[in-house]
Amino acid sequence: MTRLTHFDAAGQAHMIDVGSKSEPRRVARASGHIDMAADTFALLQAGNNKKGDVIGIARLAAIQGTKRTADLIPLCHPLALTRVAVEFSADAAANRLYIEVTTETVGRTGVEMEALSGVMAGLLTVYDMLKAVDKGMTIGGVQLLEKQGGKSGHWLAAGTAPQD
Repeated sequence: MTRLTHFDAAGQAHMIDVGSKSEPRRVARASGHIDMAADTFALLQAGNNKKGDVIGIARLAAIQGTKRTADLIPLCHPLALTRVAVEFSADAAANRLYIEVTTETVGRTGVEMEALSGVMAGLLTVYDMLKAVDKGMTIGGVQLLEKQGGKSGHWLAAGTAPQD
């Protein structure tokens, strides 16, 4: 079993020293979804919510979420992101909205937490904007799909196609 890196020999939490690490290009992709009632999904698709463009605002929230990860996760290093991409797709048969966030940096530590934070910020924003009509929405399936760069190399979640 790999040792937990955010704990020292005495079991105390600490921020990892990345000072001596190289600075390769690092990429991470994460995804998740939100399920809602059919009427709520129709409202989302119509784009006429009283609060505005749900998808557009959720995209901005996802980007902001990636940039604020170190403020939310206590032991994350603040990163200078070089790219953030946010894609949404809908499954009308399931009344489900998917989000995928890709983050990139050139640096000493990975961008997995930034991608995951972006997914959650985007999905929570969708919930916030639609909760007046559907408090029963559920968020799920949040996961890391892929990471590239760094000492551990390329990792791909089972059943996931690599990003082009």
